Amino acid sequence: MEIQQTAGKRNRSIIIEECPLIVQTINLTKRYGKLTALNNLQLNIEEGESFGFIGPNGAGKTTTIKILATLLQPTWGEARICGHVVGYESRKIRPLIGYVPDFFGAYEDMVVVEYLEFFASAYNIAGKQRARVVEDVLELTDLASKRDALVDSLSRGMQQRLSVARVLLHDPKVLLLDEPASGLDPRARIEMRELLKELRRMGKTIIISSHILPELADLCTTVGIIEQGQLLFHGPIAEIIRRVKTGTKLHIRVTEQQDLAALLLQRTKGIRAVSQMDGKLLVELEQPTHDFTPIAKLLLDNNFRIRELHEEEVNLETAFMRMTKGMVQ
Repeated sequence: MEIQQTAGKRNRSIIIEECPLIVQTINLTKRYGKLTALNNLQLNIEEGESFGFIGPNGAGKTTTIKILATLLQPTWGEARICGHVVGYESRKIRPLIGYVPDFFGAYEDMVVVEYLEFFASAYNIAGKQRARVVEDVLELTDLASKRDALVDSLSRGMQQRLSVARVLLHDPKVLLLDEPASGLDPRARIEMRELLKELRRMGKTIIISSHILPELADLCTTVGIIEQGQLLFHGPIAEIIRRVKTGTKLHIRVTEQQDLAALLLQRTKGIRAVSQMDGKLLVELEQPTHDFTPIAKLLLDNNFRIRELHEEEVNLETAFMRMTKGMVQ
């Protein structure tokens, strides 16, 4: 299959093999002595998918990514990249992947273009093709204006973009990104997110671990939630939100006598439970509804002044909190 990729004004046509299921793990397990970092992990990621890997520190995200990057051997089970088995066919896998760790390693006294040319030569990209490819990735990552800047002088955000530029030199099919937005300021995070969206539009398969869940929700097509080495969920974001959403929950704030308002609501038909948190009433209804007029009228008729009344939003963050227990290994 032939695909067309665009970097700035330059186009490159390449031939890639058909591989609908591009990343797969089968009972993937990794143990360190008595500690089980991964326990029978099952993942199926299709070509062109953007997969967000979510979990607390120590859950097994980095271990999984390092195995897929051929940097760790599993204790048992299998990991496959485009059908090639990690540990047995690693030389075939490495040209297919680009791995960006959560730290930036650079050589002192090296400018950006030298840094990229060095790694391009390591990928056996030579001559005029090397110069063309380096210019392409500089344009794509919006670093063309920094081509002659010392790598050590770059901001954290620019260094992260340079890390992405480095792994794009050999045009990999799969990008493995371990906390790429870690330590970035808000502007740098937005720039990184937009770069990853562009790579997704180019057809790259992206596996990204992150603690910044709203950005994953905006970027990813599917997510996996892992805790203590166990995969709790793997699927579309809409599915996890549907799964954790149970009934309708309201956030209500009254100006005074909140305890009395809570008692009134607890005695009201159709309300399952009432609790208090952070100066608000959390009201769980027995039946889903979008009409909260009866509850507002009840409070007003009983002389309570309402400062706030809205339905609880269920997003990726709330889904993560409800599905996990906050346990680390």
